Formats: sequence, structure tokens, C-alpha cells
Amino acid sequence: MNGRPSLSNCCRESHASAPPVTTTRARAAASTPSTTSATSTTAAPPTTTTVDPGTLPQTDEQPTASGAQFTAGVQGLWEAVRQDRPELGLAFFFPKSAYLQVKAISDPATDYNQRLIANYAQDVHTMHAQLGANAASAQFVGIDVPSGQAVLVRPGAEYNKGSYWRVYGTTVRYRVDGQERTFPVTSMISWRGQWYVVHLGTIR
Repeated sequence: MNGRPSLSNCCRESHASAPPVTTTRARAAASTPSTTSATSTTAAPPTTTTVDPGTLPQTDEQPTASGAQFTAGVQGLWEAVRQDRPELGLAFFFPKSAYLQVKAISDPATDYNQRLIANYAQDVHTMHAQLGANAASAQFVGIDVPSGQAVLVRPGAEYNKGSYWRVYGTTVRYRVDGQERTFPVTSMISWRGQWYVVHLGTIR
């Protein structure tokens, strides 16, 4: 995502308990590599410009735990934990540019860099350590998003000047050493109809 900080620390939200719900499950699809004949000549792909979604206005579209962007984001987060490289999951982390739009606090940029991103990086390191000595062979199994618990948080709540959908209690499932285990994605919020991580571990 353009404009994201290098890893260096969304909500000041009250974490309320919620009743059990039906979860939405998403699995990563395996990709088949394409092959190109050594004798063929192909034209260079057109140059594309990626727009930072956080620079665009928010919408009230409710996100779903599906689609190419969501799947790619989950895979990036999984690889961040598996490889102990937090930067690999930043495309699935709430955009800084969107945070500046939505938060009514004195210095949202510093809060984003020094609290949210720093805590995310620390959580990735902690969760990687929990994979154990065979982390390199750990396999992603799926993600469970309690979509029925998602709520639309309006301006005025959680120090907001904008709105977003929020869901607590997502779980990533993986297999290592022959056993299925999990790690949490404590809080996700939306921007323009897409889910993004904002608290991986404990909200702080």
C-alpha cells in the first residue's frame, strides 16, 4: 500500500464480549504457475498505477470474508507470521491514510506508527515463536471470521470522525507438527468494503 510506514507502534475501543455466532470460513486457493515458451516473444505488460485506497472516501459497504483481495491479504498475514516478517502482512493492515481520515485524535499519524504498527510487529514476532522449531513447514488451513458479530461504528464512537464496520474474534487456523492450532486476529475494521487488521493480538 502506498504511503505505509516502515515497521517502527485503532482504535481506543472498549472490547465487549459477544455471543457465539456462525463463522464465515475462507481458504486460500492454490495458484498454478504459468509457463512461457523460451522461443516466444511477449509484449511488456502495460504500466498500472495503484491507488492507495485510504486516500479515497469511506463507504458504508459491509465487508465479506471472501474475494481476491481478502484471500491475498490473509495469505500475506499468514506468511508474515510463518516467516517472522511483519512487512509481508502490511497490505492486510488498516491503511495509514484511512486512519488519518477516520480518527478524531490530536496526532493520528504518531498513534498509528508508534502504537498500532509497533504492536502489530510485536504480535507477529510472538505468534511466529508459537509456531515452534518447525515454523518453516507450518501450513495455513483457514480463517474463521464471525461475520454475524460485525457492527457499523458511527462517528463519535471510538474517537472517530468517520465510520467503519468492525468485527472482533477472527481466528486463523494452521497445521504444524501434525496438529491444528490457531492464532487470533483480535479486531478487524473496514475501509470501502474490505476488511483490514487493526489489532492482531491484545488491544492496547
